[in-house]
Amino acid sequence: MTAPDQPLTAPDADAIEAIARATIAALPPEFAAHLGDVVLIVEDLADDATLDALGIEDPFDLTGLYVGRPIGEKSSMESGALPDRIHLYRRALLDEWIDTGVSLQDLVAHVTIHEIGHHFGLSDADMHALEDTVSER
Repeated sequence: MTAPDQPLTAPDADAIEAIARATIAALPPEFAAHLGDVVLIVEDLADDATLDALGIEDPFDLTGLYVGRPIGEKSSMESGALPDRIHLYRRALLDEWIDTGVSLQDLVAHVTIHEIGHHFGLSDADMHALEDTVSER
């Protein structure tokens, strides 16, 4: 008698983080050099305070968020500020993954690069160009 198939489980936070870190590692060196102090956080969903601040009602509508000041707006006079953070929201990502059929790796990479783009103050077109650079590696 054969053993029943193991049930499939959704990728956990560590799996999402591994994809995001691999994406960051594939960035051109001039970008990666400025990300050392940015904290990557993977959570299931955004909290109510974050959603309220952004005017978002459904937590599944937010897959990622950059919290911080873009590099061009930083000042050496700022001290004691929290580090910049990139939040990825696992359940929202998984929901979009299922709804769109886009590979989870591509989706997480897209959201990660989008949030990194905010760190650098990039336009949407620049973010797409950066994403193309990473996907070619």
